[in-house]
Amino acid sequence: MAAAFSVPTIPSVNKAWIYEEYGKSADVLKFEANFPVPQVKEDQVLIKVVAASLNPIDFKRMLGFFKNIDSPRPQSGQVQGWDEVYGDINEKAVDGPKQFGTLAEYTAAEDKVLALKPKNLSFVEAASLPLAIETAYEGLERAELSAGKTILILGGAGGVGTLAIQEKFEELPEKFDVVFDAVGEGERVGKAVKEGGKAVAIIGPVTPPTTVFFLTSTATILKKLKPY
Repeated sequence: MAAAFSVPTIPSVNKAWIYEEYGKSADVLKFEANFPVPQVKEDQVLIKVVAASLNPIDFKRMLGFFKNIDSPRPQSGQVQGWDEVYGDINEKAVDGPKQFGTLAEYTAAEDKVLALKPKNLSFVEAASLPLAIETAYEGLERAELSAGKTILILGGAGGVGTLAIQEKFEELPEKFDVVFDAVGEGERVGKAVKEGGKAVAIIGPVTPPTTVFFLTSTATILKKLKPY
């Protein structure tokens, strides 16, 4: 016999960070201990938030950069919650203002922006992904990137750029004289180094031929860099 499904009790109020006017966070953002839980519409679901993340666009929204399509609300972002779903709550913000953000215990969202959380991701990991990974994927689709084409990615250190650069560098046909590892790729680095080449890392753990180093700060290096 299948176990009976228990429907959790939904409170009428919850804790939330909100802003009711545009401006800097220090001036407009405030904590509400008894903010009304959203009333869902026909095409929405109620989400009990487990983890949420913020993106640069959320800061710009608070400043009022998109006030013609937005309205002040509980602070926005991405959510990963209740039925192990995740998504970018503001994915379709240009269609009209959203009233509920995700820095709250409960939020409401259209079911079309939600997907089941991958089992191999934690709540925090899943909350950090949707906006950046969807932006990277859609950008590559719009550019019609396909096997055999080349691509130059500018700004590959941010969330979107990092997710767009998903190449297994250790499987590249060419090897490198020098590899500088700034992210801790471990034993993968050795597979990208030419025989007799060098690999250095600033974060461990490392495996040969990689060596880890810690900066010894002296004016000597700064003097060498002065001409540049």
